[in-house]
Amino acid sequence: MAKSSPPDLEFETRFFEAVHRRSPRFSDVIEILGGLYTKQGRIADGLKMDRKLVRLQPDNATAHYNLACSLALCRRQADALRSLEHAIGLGYDDPDWMQQDPDLEGLRDHPRFQKLLAKLQVQS
Repeated sequence: MAKSSPPDLEFETRFFEAVHRRSPRFSDVIEILGGLYTKQGRIADGLKMDRKLVRLQPDNATAHYNLACSLALCRRQADALRSLEHAIGLGYDDPDWMQQDPDLEGLRDHPRFQKLLAKLQVQS
């Protein structure tokens, strides 16, 4: 059996961009594009998709978490922490992933991040 090759991110991105052009409010596609852009280092494009998803689904905890990740990658700590707080307020509850998520690396030593993490760990 042949090994499967890694996904072609450019092909996937072009595919989902085409779907997005036809259905610009399709939230699953917006979420996928945000992730694909981030994997390719297109942080500003990922941020744009995350913001769009939060506008379409303001009560989606994961959307706010992903927005926090994009903001952290853009070195916008205050905005990232605010979005992370909002995600937790909406029910985001995975402190283990929050501790190891590479997107949040720039927030790890921030006192507000530590406080949010402690709050989640108590709730778990």
